[in-house]
Amino acid sequence: MTDQAESIFLGGGGEGYGTPQRLLLKYGNRHGLIAGATGTGKTVTLQILAEGFSAAGVPVFLSDVKGDLSGIAAAGSAAGKLHEAFAKRAATIGLDLQYRAFPVIFWDLFGEKGHPVRATVEEMGPLLLSRLLELSEAQEGVLNVAFRLSDEEGLALLDLKDLQALLTFVAQNADEISARYGLVSKESVGAIQRRLLVLENEGGAGLFGEPALELADLMTVDGEGLGRISILAADRLMNSPRLYATFLLWLLSELFEMLPEVGDPEKPKLVFFFDEAHLLFDDAPKALVAKVEQVARLIRSKGLGVYFVTQNPADVPDTILGQLGNRVQHALRAFTAKDQKDLAKAAETYRPNPRFRIEEAIRDVGTGEAVTSLLEAKGVPGIAERTLVRPPSSQLGPIDEAARAAVVAGSPVRGKYDRVLDRESAWEKLRARAEAAAREAEAAEERAAEEKREFERARRYDGEGYREAKPKRGASRSDSVGTAFAKSFARQLGSRSGQALVRGILGSIFGKR
Repeated sequence: MTDQAESIFLGGGGEGYGTPQRLLLKYGNRHGLIAGATGTGKTVTLQILAEGFSAAGVPVFLSDVKGDLSGIAAAGSAAGKLHEAFAKRAATIGLDLQYRAFPVIFWDLFGEKGHPVRATVEEMGPLLLSRLLELSEAQEGVLNVAFRLSDEEGLALLDLKDLQALLTFVAQNADEISARYGLVSKESVGAIQRRLLVLENEGGAGLFGEPALELADLMTVDGEGLGRISILAADRLMNSPRLYATFLLWLLSELFEMLPEVGDPEKPKLVFFFDEAHLLFDDAPKALVAKVEQVARLIRSKGLGVYFVTQNPADVPDTILGQLGNRVQHALRAFTAKDQKDLAKAAETYRPNPRFRIEEAIRDVGTGEAVTSLLEAKGVPGIAERTLVRPPSSQLGPIDEAARAAVVAGSPVRGKYDRVLDRESAWEKLRARAEAAAREAEAAEERAAEEKREFERARRYDGEGYREAKPKRGASRSDSVGTAFAKSFARQLGSRSGQALVRGILGSIFGKR
């Protein structure tokens, strides 16, 4: 029998549910799937897996989309009808149920139910940002030009006002930028700016800025050696599903880039649960799906296990589904022809069990029961088993606001992310350029006015007669892109309409924060 210290007890399977079903920690980084219709027990399965990994010293990241996973921070109650039901189930599957709390760090993009979590615009990158803003191919091209310009000109993109300022600059210098990078239309820039406004109205501006999340803070253990469970409050975030999915994908991509290769560790370095996974793939462009496939294929060698949680296995593309070795399939309902087709497809992905038909088992299992297939020795898929899932050790359901506040107050990252930093970036640098251009335009206008006054007072004798002198033109030379843009901008500002424009820019785009 497998040593309990090397595995996570998921529940009892087989005849009478007396055969332990264990997820081997050695294969915890081979990814997994938790699927099933609403109300069939997916959240409890996620909770007990998070507890199991934490107890084994493995940090966990998960999102709380319904607001009821905060109970992991409190011990379950050894009284009441729920305890009686849990005790009966524990006896059936041979579990010595002990209630306990687990170390939790609460996070929240909006900073209301946990520590604020942020990323910079440049960390998000043009691909994910285009996905978030639902940009067309042409608009994505313009966004890529903006990111390229920010790199070459040293215009750091940290928050949304940086990106908005840079896009305004791009629109005002569209001709010069198009000559260097390809067509950049003001219409495309305007469309991007409108999408940014929508994102702000949805509360997405809070995601971008500094201090940005340090991924190391998601990979810690407490003083007893338990892996800390990072819980992202996502109940409000789910009102903006594309923002939710994009943020989690960014986080997964950053972990992929940061973590070193470790081969096949004895246990994962971190386990990442992607709840409501269908949101990641709904209407996703091929480039994005290819990125997820690449991450899923390669990240396991970095010690990170990814577990997709969704209603139907069909929500996950086949290229990714085939890489999910540990599976917990709760009930699927088959009310329509499509449902029946999806049910049959789900059953085909399991290793057959001669004792029952997998398709019927998936359809008929009750709440808290599932068809499981967990990797065995040498990474071989286990035979499908009808499993009675164990009850959790922590509280089932959410903790109250006072208890949540106490957890946040005692957090190891308390105070680290609470105050927003605003160092010099694209917004400040472009404001300085605009102000310098305005001063240069005013000085040029004053010089022109002075020359005109001199011409009106006197004429120059050239040997043949008195003629009016023509103003001298400054010599042109080849400059850097940034200098050329600044000069072009200054020339635009030489007219009174140009000065009005810069006053508008300084007053609105670069106004007081």
